[in-house]
Amino acid sequence: MNENRRVRICDIAEELGVSTATVSNVIHGKTKKISDETVKRVQQLIEEWEYIPSMAGILLAQNDSKIVGVIINNNKKYDGHVLEDPFISSAVNHLSAEIENSGFFMMIKTTAKCSDIIKFASMWNLTGMVLIGFCEQDYNKIRESIHIPFVVYDGYMDKSQRICNIVIDNFDGGYQVGKCLTELGHKKLLCIADNKICMDLERYKGFCSAAKEESCQVDFLKIPMNQSERYAMYENSLREVKEHTAIFAVSDYYAVDIMLFLIKNGVKIPEEISVVGFDDTPICRHTVPSLTSVRQNCKQRAKLALDTLKKLKNNQHAESEIKLPVSLIKRDSIAKYTK
Repeated sequence: MNENRRVRICDIAEELGVSTATVSNVIHGKTKKISDETVKRVQQLIEEWEYIPSMAGILLAQNDSKIVGVIINNNKKYDGHVLEDPFISSAVNHLSAEIENSGFFMMIKTTAKCSDIIKFASMWNLTGMVLIGFCEQDYNKIRESIHIPFVVYDGYMDKSQRICNIVIDNFDGGYQVGKCLTELGHKKLLCIADNKICMDLERYKGFCSAAKEESCQVDFLKIPMNQSERYAMYENSLREVKEHTAIFAVSDYYAVDIMLFLIKNGVKIPEEISVVGFDDTPICRHTVPSLTSVRQNCKQRAKLALDTLKKLKNNQHAESEIKLPVSLIKRDSIAKYTK
């Protein structure tokens, strides 16, 4: 065999005088109807010629590909860096570990189009999917179009839709932030987010609920998704922002973002303004000062996602919504207000 030539199934079949289907069946482990002698001959030549089969071909030839697709909404707010977002990267990291522990393979897809999800799932004969960041109408369309089981992270939909949705207690997370800051003596609070819907709205409502109990003022600043536009807003609103003694950002990304902006503009954190984020991603431990944040258990969520996919695969009952608790992790970015 020419060393520079890639070995093909037809080459092996021709050398041994058997059909390409026989060689393919041996490679894919379908040997019940093939003699032991033929199996041995094919395997020996495969080893001798160092034939490397296509893993995709092997998986797709099986009834169960053992591929779990993790599909993430490539929302414009990520500016083309969705997999670099702290929450997304942490979620993918834990999903990767759980998928491997369950004996499956992980494939990642980022897209903003529901049609891409349907095409991707069918093309790769996926065992199941974990969908992150899409809308209720997308989930319904996917369910109507394909029969592959899937679970959702942080979906907002009617529970009667019978789509398994793994959420966190966003309201309580916001409430814990508000409670902590008011107990530290903060009276004028600011919440920043790029919208006031879905999970961000729940976090804001919880924050306001705690502040209201102590008759504290809460202002809301809707910030642009684009960073340059956001920094321009911060520049124009700096005087108003500095009138608050504590800021709650609905994500760690936005919390770190405004904290760095304020420090650059001479504001001392937390002496002048306390800052709190949400998700408790690894970045929180590495900022200076370290960021106080609401922790969600990404490992537990990933395990629940895989356990639920297995249930759905076996036609077993799965809850339409699973809500996980959160906890506030206090670090150096908050301090007691003493003025």
